[in-house]
Amino acid sequence: MSITVTLQPSGRSFSVQRDEAILAAAIRQGIGLPYGCRDGACGSCKCKLLEGRVIHGAHQLQALSVAEEAAGYALTCCAAPQTDVVLEARAVAGAGDMPVRKMPARVISIDKPAPDVAIVKLQLPASEALLYHAGQYVDVILRDGMRRSYSMANAPHTQGDKPWIELHIRHMPGGVFSEQVFGTLKAKDILRLEGPFGSFFIREESQKPIVLLASGTGFAPIKALIEQLRFKGSERPATLYWGCRTRADLYLHGAALELAAQMPTLQYVPVLSHALASDAWAGRTGFVHQAVMEDLPDLSGHDVYACGAPVMVESAQRDFTERCGLPADQFYCDAFYSATDRVTVITA
Repeated sequence: MSITVTLQPSGRSFSVQRDEAILAAAIRQGIGLPYGCRDGACGSCKCKLLEGRVIHGAHQLQALSVAEEAAGYALTCCAAPQTDVVLEARAVAGAGDMPVRKMPARVISIDKPAPDVAIVKLQLPASEALLYHAGQYVDVILRDGMRRSYSMANAPHTQGDKPWIELHIRHMPGGVFSEQVFGTLKAKDILRLEGPFGSFFIREESQKPIVLLASGTGFAPIKALIEQLRFKGSERPATLYWGCRTRADLYLHGAALELAAQMPTLQYVPVLSHALASDAWAGRTGFVHQAVMEDLPDLSGHDVYACGAPVMVESAQRDFTERCGLPADQFYCDAFYSATDRVTVITA
């Protein structure tokens, strides 16, 4: 038995199987909805339930509070409709364009530009080139069925004749996959991937100046966005703010400088929150999103793309909209929730 979900204001409808999450059905059918983690942690898929009834699975209160649920809001990633429903949800042009597929990938190389960061390059099957938007991510499917999500750090056009993708992986002590990457994974090993996922990509219909905000390995999808902007010949002014703790954590500082040198429209502002005396750092210090606010106290005419640690993304979204006049629908984000971040859930 299928249930019909109708989106407003677009009027588009699609079917959902009983006990299936709305977002899973939308992805399966190529319907463009906003979303991020797909696990009830980030809240990117939150929308207004206008008609009908849903039951939520496990999710975090920061993604959907009890008060928000009582007020009629729903998380499409973990909401299963019990009747036909009508949702107020903005359509994301292009989000459903790329088919989600599973495929094997062979490890080409593993480089460690910082003690706790690995850059893993993966060869994809020549007959199964991965179609994706710069900024999207893939799931690495582990042998026990567990998944870990990583953004592509290279734009699609860089794949050339031999499809490949680049992932930036931070070492999480005890992490099921990152321990493998920093321990036993080696060139020629085979991984299993599924993707692409996510609605974090450049909205090309806009001509507003862009703020690209990254913390840590959140630089990965931001790098892909910059490569895409350059490839497309974009003339939109863009500023990259990359926040890390110490100089060593700016693991591709040289590459960021080179990108800015190659693009007249791009500025690069690195920011360290805990610079060491040995860093001899003469650049910006403090929290990276506050550096943006110092430089751009009025963000009403900008688009912001933020990626990285949840605390940075959440702080930026709150402060930019409340204190800098940024319209809420001009803030696009992909918060990197770890497996630990996702286990503290509530069940509706």
